[in-house]
This record gives sequence, structure tokens and C-alpha cells, in this order.
Amino acid sequence: MSDEIRYDTADEADVIRGEGRDEAAPAMPVDGLGCHSGSEMEKAARLAGNSGILDQYAADYPQGPHDKPQSMCPAFGSLRVGLRMRRTATVLSGSACCVYGLTFVSHFYGARRSVGYVPFNSETLVTGKLFEDIRESVHDLADPEKYDAIVVTNLCVPTASGVPLRLLPKEINGVRIVGIDVPGFGIPTHAEAKDVLAGAMLNYARAEAEAGPVARPKGGKSDRPTVTLLGEMFPADPMMIGAMLAPLGLAAGPVVPCREWRELYAALDCGLVAAIHPFYTAAVREFQAAGRPVIGSAPVGLDGTAAWLGAVADEFGVARAQLDAAKNAFLPAIRAALEGARIDGTITLSGYEGSELLVARLLIESGATVPYVGTACPKTPWSQADADWLAAKGVKVKFRASLEDDCAAMEAVRPDLAVGTTPVVQKAKQLGIPALYFTNLISARPLMGPAGAGSLAQVVNAAIANRERMAHMKEFFEGVGEGDTAGIWEGEPNLRPDFRAQHQKKLDKQARAAKAEEMI
Repeated sequence: MSDEIRYDTADEADVIRGEGRDEAAPAMPVDGLGCHSGSEMEKAARLAGNSGILDQYAADYPQGPHDKPQSMCPAFGSLRVGLRMRRTATVLSGSACCVYGLTFVSHFYGARRSVGYVPFNSETLVTGKLFEDIRESVHDLADPEKYDAIVVTNLCVPTASGVPLRLLPKEINGVRIVGIDVPGFGIPTHAEAKDVLAGAMLNYARAEAEAGPVARPKGGKSDRPTVTLLGEMFPADPMMIGAMLAPLGLAAGPVVPCREWRELYAALDCGLVAAIHPFYTAAVREFQAAGRPVIGSAPVGLDGTAAWLGAVADEFGVARAQLDAAKNAFLPAIRAALEGARIDGTITLSGYEGSELLVARLLIESGATVPYVGTACPKTPWSQADADWLAAKGVKVKFRASLEDDCAAMEAVRPDLAVGTTPVVQKAKQLGIPALYFTNLISARPLMGPAGAGSLAQVVNAAIANRERMAHMKEFFEGVGEGDTAGIWEGEPNLRPDFRAQHQKKLDKQARAAKAEEMI
């Protein structure tokens, strides 16, 4: 009998071997470690045995023209999902500056609970002590009176170093332990990081449900077949969708990402999954593994609502007369709302939330001209119907759009209004073009059914009406400089072209070295 003292089964896990090291390559990345050092961090992660994780992420979240995030840190998405769940603790493992930024942004967006942090230094990272510290922290935190689950997230450096969260116990004292890696060099957007955690939680919950009885939803089980709604949305939207499903003899199920663990079981126990946001690839995989069909698009606008209700009715075999009754109950109200809230103007639209195509459909049916829609999310089978509808209206849809794509479209079109991310809005206003931030001012509104049909007109029309004011402001500030020469100077701005030339040489040298490395 062994005298070794154990408190979990981590020693019984299979060992994953890292990839062989190229002798010609440096032992460690030279500098610039972080989500914006993409290739070097990815190499380190593969050498540390994380090839399987990175290969799955590459399949689920294919990279676009840029190999690093152009929005906020992707881990904010999964962090936000965890912080919104009741009886769920969140622990981060990463560089202190990253954790500070993530906690700051999470509290800025209304998080009202603490974020756990396991600090490390070079010694604890290299010796494996960091993993021991993480394991100790979850054991200390696992109180079933307070928590149903603990989410542990590896950020860039622990992922690149191979910190093995898979060796954590699956549960402690009845508290579930969910470990995920969310590196900036593997997850392109924070929207897709939501899918990483949602998929991991659904996988855990599906295994529990397959093993035996699980907790019932707080509100009890619906007496009608349910449609699970995939994607975060405005709080009124699920209720509106439920109202539109009622004439079909159906009910709206939970929204995934969920707000409580037991909702995951109810989400899996559905008759259909509606991928309102189409980028939840890992979550869809779990639903399909549970035998649940998935449809795309959403009940947005007149055409979208009619097509979506038809798709739902087909999946459940609803009688034609019942479907027609549902359409007759809601389509006239949607038509009236659209006609009563017209938008007259040209709008370019871009964002990274995943609902950009739905918003564009609503704007077009409200009367707006939308020549360009850019989304940082990838093209998936569940976005196809929306992309086809927009293409038929003459809209250029760009998946995995870069900031450069969005700015180029806005500058080329010179719209009456630019809706986009913060840097797009900033660029538009510098040009005297009215602009709105997509996340806070557009996506934070109802979009579904009659409630969504007239929701955008007021804020959009008010912004378009500001064009004269923007032109006046641009004229007023003309001549004060821009970029690094902006502001008030006593003399001429000190440009130092010699510094610029020296820095450009350094950048050119790095670019040549990267190109040579690719050829090898």
C-alpha cells in the first residue's frame, strides 16, 4: 500500500506529450509575449502539449485576415458569461495586467461579484507550481452552499506554457469544476469566447443528464415542446419569441448562455435549437450530439419572421393552418411597426457581437440603404439565410471583417450614418460623419418581432440628423492638426522624421524576418 497522500485523481490522468522542438528554433519566444504575438505563443503552446486544443479552436473559429484580436481581449466574453450565472465562481489564471484589464471591463459592464485570480511568476510557471496553486484555490473555493460550479480560465501565458486544467478534478464537494483555455492567439473574438464556455458547460451538463436524473428547472418543465434560444439578446426578445411560438403550440426554452446551471439541462431537453447568434459552434456541437436539430436566422423584420416561423413549424410538423394563424397574428403588427418608423439614409454597419446581419435586415426593411455589413465573426451554416437575403438586396457582406475593411467601406461610401465599433465611430466622426457604437446603442435594443420592428428608428434618425452639427464641428476644429499633431502647440509640432524612419526600418526588418521564417 502506498504512503502517498492524495486529495484528488489528477495523478491518474493520461499524459499528453508536446510536439518535438525544432533545434533551430529558440528555446523560448524572444519577446512580445501576449495575445498580439500570435505565432510565437502558438508555437509555445503546441510545444507544451496543447495542439489538440488549438486544432479544435482552428476548426471552430477559423482565422480571418488578421491573426490577432482587433477588439477587446477575447477572454472577456467567457468571463462575462460566467459572471452572469448565479451560484458560479470565476477564477482567472494569466498575466496580472491582463487580469486587471478583464476585471476592470467586467465591472464596467455591471458585474457585481469578485473575480478570483491565481498569480504566478517565472518560477511557479516553469516548475508547475502554478497548477498546484490553481488546484488548491478551487479546493478552497468549492463550497456547495455557495456554488454550483467554478469556472477556471487559462489566459495566453498559462495556455502557451501548457498549464493542464484538464487535470483538475471534475467536481469537489459536489461543486462542478469547468476548466477552459481562452488564449488571444486561438480565439479571434470575445463573442466566440462565449461559445467556448457555453460549449464546455453544455458538454458537462449533457454527461450528467446521460448518467442519471438531474435537477428540474426552477419554473418546472414546460407542458409544450420548447425551442432553445442560442445567443445573448435583449431581455425582451425571448419573451417576444415565446409569444410568437405560442400559436404554434410551442414555448421558448432557456437562452444559452444560461443564467443558472440547472437551465443547461432544460436547454438540452428541447425539441429544437434556434441559433439566433450563428457563431456558437461548440454549443451547436453539443446540441447535435444530444440529437437536437438546429436552425439559423431569427424572427427579425417581416421576411425574417415569416421565414423563421415557417422553419420552426417544419421542424415540429405543425399544421399549415396553425402556422398561418401565427403569421396572421404577428406579421401585420410587424408591417405596421416598420411603416410607422421609417429610416431614410445610407448606413454602413459593422461590429463584433454576431448580430450584425440581423440588424442590417431590420434597417433595410425600415427603409435604410445598407451597402456594407462587416462582422468580425466567421461565416457558418446558421448565418447563410441572412447572408443570402442581404446579398439579394445588393449588400456586400464581409465575414471576419477587419477594422481596415470596415473603415475602408465607411470612407468609400461616405454614409449618412456609420454604425460600428469604437475605432470605426472615431474615424467617422473625424470625417464629419455621424456614427453610433454598435454594442451599446444598437445591439442593446429589442430586435425580434413587432417590438424590434420599430426599435431602431428613433436612435438612428436622431443620429443622421446630426450631420450638419458634425460638419460644423469639423469646420470649427479645422487646422488644429490630427493624429500625433493634434492639439494646441506654441510652435510647430516636433515631428522628428528621423525617429519615424528609424522605427520604420525596425518594422521592415521584423517583417522580413517573419517572411523568411514562413519560407523555412
